[in-house]
Amino acid sequence: MTTFDPTRRAGPARHELPQIDAAALEVARAADRALAVAHEMGADRWARYLAPIPDRLRDESVPALRSVGRLVRAAYGPKDSIRDALPEDVTEPLLRATDRLLKVIARHELGAE
Repeated sequence: MTTFDPTRRAGPARHELPQIDAAALEVARAADRALAVAHEMGADRWARYLAPIPDRLRDESVPALRSVGRLVRAAYGPKDSIRDALPEDVTEPLLRATDRLLKVIARHELGAE
């Protein structure tokens, strides 16, 4: 039987990986902006979708950040896209920042950081 050990970590803390932490915070700022614009424009569906994302990007562990990045990336679907509801000057910085985060995480996982 395995017991929970609160002192055991799955990997380094975020502050020990400054490139990943900075990239996640950049996405969080872009997501905050997208969320604010979605509220202003009355895009309630996208506001609900985006609502948990900024805090998760600020708080999640490194392994969980990839899933948050994929969640953001999923908003840019071929049939249903956040691009259809929010202006380009909001959606494209969010997309670029998210792609950068995912690349930084992939490089770290490959040991190339």
